[in-house]
Amino acid sequence: MLQPDWSAVARTVLLSRQMDDLEEQELTPQGKVKYQFSAAGHELAQVLLAQALTHPHDAAAVYYRSRPFLLASGMTATEALCAGMALSNSPSQGRDVGVVFNLPRRTGATVLPASGAVGAQYTPAVGWAQAIEYRQKVLQEPDWEGALVVAMGGDGSVAANGFWAALNIVTTLKLPFIFFIEDNQFGLSVPASLQTPSGNIAENLRSYKNLMVREVDGSQPAETWFGIQEVVQAVRLGNGPALVRVCVPRLRGHTFVDNQAYKSQEQRERELARDPLPALQKFLENEKILDPAGWSELEKETQEKLRLSLQEAETTPEPDPETAARFLYFDGTPPAQGGLRPEGAHLETVFSSPQPAGQRLNLIDAMRRTLEHEMRLNPRLLVFGEDVGVKGGVHGATQDMQVHFGAERVFDTSLSEEGIIGRAVGMALAGLLPVPEIQFRKYADPAHEQISDLGTLRWRTANRFAAPVVVRIPVGYAKKTGDPWHSVSGEAVYAHLPGWRIAYPSNAEDAVGLLRTALRGDDPTFFFEHRALLDSAEARRPYPGDEYCLPFGKAARLTRGDELTLISWGAMVPRCLEAASQFPGRVLVLDLRTIIPWDEETVLESVSSTGKLLVVHEDTWTNGFGAEILATVSHKAFQFLDAPPQRMAAPDIPIPFNVNLMNAILPDVSQIKARIQELLAW
Repeated sequence: MLQPDWSAVARTVLLSRQMDDLEEQELTPQGKVKYQFSAAGHELAQVLLAQALTHPHDAAAVYYRSRPFLLASGMTATEALCAGMALSNSPSQGRDVGVVFNLPRRTGATVLPASGAVGAQYTPAVGWAQAIEYRQKVLQEPDWEGALVVAMGGDGSVAANGFWAALNIVTTLKLPFIFFIEDNQFGLSVPASLQTPSGNIAENLRSYKNLMVREVDGSQPAETWFGIQEVVQAVRLGNGPALVRVCVPRLRGHTFVDNQAYKSQEQRERELARDPLPALQKFLENEKILDPAGWSELEKETQEKLRLSLQEAETTPEPDPETAARFLYFDGTPPAQGGLRPEGAHLETVFSSPQPAGQRLNLIDAMRRTLEHEMRLNPRLLVFGEDVGVKGGVHGATQDMQVHFGAERVFDTSLSEEGIIGRAVGMALAGLLPVPEIQFRKYADPAHEQISDLGTLRWRTANRFAAPVVVRIPVGYAKKTGDPWHSVSGEAVYAHLPGWRIAYPSNAEDAVGLLRTALRGDDPTFFFEHRALLDSAEARRPYPGDEYCLPFGKAARLTRGDELTLISWGAMVPRCLEAASQFPGRVLVLDLRTIIPWDEETVLESVSSTGKLLVVHEDTWTNGFGAEILATVSHKAFQFLDAPPQRMAAPDIPIPFNVNLMNAILPDVSQIKARIQELLAW
């Protein structure tokens, strides 16, 4: 059996323990480290795992107690200290908590950007695992053969939504994936028995189909290494996913401030007796790798190097305040990992005028035609979600696409939005372009954590990583009915999430241009498809051409007018146009087209000219996006206003199922007309 570099293992384990001691005894009391999460007791298993991940396309999803793994994968002690001290030489350049790591490949696995949330690491790792299969089988890249991904987590994380979503996906698809569960029997202060029955996830999952399950004592070097090697070799050979329960002691509290009062003295003594450090020293002595004098010398050597690293860290400058907002969006600098740019697979966006040809298409057909064209140009583009495969989507957006492009590129998923968005993140990190569909806006709610994390991923890693994903979501009421579950618009919620772009077209031509721009872009994007416009006459337009791209943040002027600016988007646009047609030459109608970014310049210019403003949207009133527009206009164009800026929106209730009730709460043409008349007479 292949053996690890035991000297390197000892050096890294000692360094990790000494770093914990340094932070707990000096840096945290001095206020230099604000968040301290000790890995004491976990070090040996993590370092041995890192030694086993030798494939150039191996990856690992980590959590807040994974610093030993990072040190064994190439992160320097100086970088680790700078992370805790929020300095510029940290993996996030001082942006993220010091225990939330990321690391493009150096000497070991690629470490995917971590989340500060428990269990959020699992489904992005699934995406990387599926990308391994895709790059081998579809892109015909043999250098990805034998790669795998490991998702590391504590026993507390097995209660999380993401764990179960990942478990179902990797076992049904038999992906090259390892759950590495470091079980110290406590999640925060909560015992493992409250995380999973009997407190043993391995025991509970032994009957799970397509899952290899192993347990090892993470304080015993030989046993831990043998168990890791057995599992890694099996997964590399294509035998499907595995779960390793690594039993480890948590020798310190959950964090620096945790005195572990919830543990009995007997428990603490039992854990101390299982400290892997003395076990490693004894093992190395028995194997004649390092005698006691050599161990003492190694302790001294690592301590000296740690002190030098601390000196280097303490002379590292603070992050430049001028860079605080940089990297929220792509700024022209390619990341080290993720998206299409690092491998030169990016398609350029060229903005030009539409070249309409042929019959008028409805919005759903225009989107499908755009998707198919981009898929023919870009073999890294994948479309997936619930019902998108054989059925072709509940709204028909992917009809026959699986026939044209195959089940590897257009496929159905389990009914887990956490799994859909999380795996999209991992795919994008692995150099693919995922285009997931969420069937309805309300059903994206279970994925909110992944959505929020994705938006800040580039920023949190200081552009080391990026994950451009285009999420298609049908939104809003339908022409014949509404209801609280399928008719949510809710764009204001996502407008509040940093890092996302939001497109919201009102017609087929704009849908083509905005979708193509999103697919050739570099940022995570929501593409909202209004249900009432998918097959409506007012949204039909001729196809504008296979290269037509429409820039985000550019509103469309739909009418001329010099007395009132009327702004809307989505399905309210046709209603606003009909109402404004009763006042020719007086109302300037703007279709915002994108919510993030929104065309502030054109809005201010128009309002400064007309002196009056009305915003109409379908989303609910309180904190709806119309409020943002009104606030901006009041702040920046107040001196030009001849009347108070106004808005119309749905009241703060869900969309009713009954059609009459639904129509009663949505702004209709007669109501918009009356409000226009009122403002014009002001």
